Amino acid sequence: MFSKACEYSLRAVIYLATRPTESRRVRLQEIADAIESPVAFTAKLLQELVRQDVLVSIKGPNGGFELAGEGDEITLYQVVRAIDGKKLFEKCAIGLKECSASHPCPVHNDFVEIRDKLTTVLKSTTVNKAAGSIGKGKSFLASLSS
Repeated sequence: MFSKACEYSLRAVIYLATRPTESRRVRLQEIADAIESPVAFTAKLLQELVRQDVLVSIKGPNGGFELAGEGDEITLYQVVRAIDGKKLFEKCAIGLKECSASHPCPVHNDFVEIRDKLTTVLKSTTVNKAAGSIGKGKSFLASLSS
């Protein structure tokens, strides 16, 4: 449902939120390793998240990336919008240019329900909430084969 770029971006932001407050600034290589993403691709994604005010980038020997605000204020919806835009929340499930309640595609009504639920979940889930489930061992950011 999300692009690969969005998946990695969600992982990166959640990973940053798992870090203790005093060490939330993390270097690119560590983030790429933690989210199982190529370094160059991760760099591009993180820079886009900086441009979209989700992350902050600090240069220098103690530099790295960190959340642009409190993890309780940044939602997964913001990350998805920053990387994939709003098309996921508005476009037709089967790609028709025109699809609406008055001119629906064959799966319009079902898809609108799913899309609305997804939007609600993403808007109500902060990165701290997502990170908290990792800290409690209820969810994971890495594959089992790692």
